[in-house]
Amino acid sequence: MFILSALTLLTFAASATTVTTDELLSIGLQPFKEGTEIVDFELQDLTGAARRLSDFRGKVVLLNFWATWCGPCRFEMPSMEKLYQRLNAKGLEIVAVNLQEDRSSVQRFVDEYGLSFHILLDTTGRIGATYGARSIPTTYIVDREGFVIAGTIGTREWDTEEYIRFFEKLLAD
Repeated sequence: MFILSALTLLTFAASATTVTTDELLSIGLQPFKEGTEIVDFELQDLTGAARRLSDFRGKVVLLNFWATWCGPCRFEMPSMEKLYQRLNAKGLEIVAVNLQEDRSSVQRFVDEYGLSFHILLDTTGRIGATYGARSIPTTYIVDREGFVIAGTIGTREWDTEEYIRFFEKLLAD
């Protein structure tokens, strides 16, 4: 099984999209080796429904690992919501995996921040560990075919024009 970790965030070639390695690096994203398939998982959402990452195949996915107590996570969530509102209709999905917190704490956070994208609960931390999310936020960008094209550790302002142009280019593929 392919395990994502901070060590895999080294310089690799970009995926078979029209986005180049230089473009990824210029916006602070670390390219992944072409053909790096995402590891599927199943977690519950806030309603208790089981969701699989593969449910989003055919969409571009921003996969984010986070927690409510994480200051940088709290900072980037509003920009993720703005990005989602702007590009969801074009095929962008945001899947935010909360690490090891109870449903009611996460729901209060979601309500406070007015988040409408997908929130999944990794109550054991097993999926976060599989994805190497030792520092949070940790984010991966997944193309429509289910391949990881890039990743990053740390907070980003996802609603800036450079990220919007990047996602629009991915969504046009």
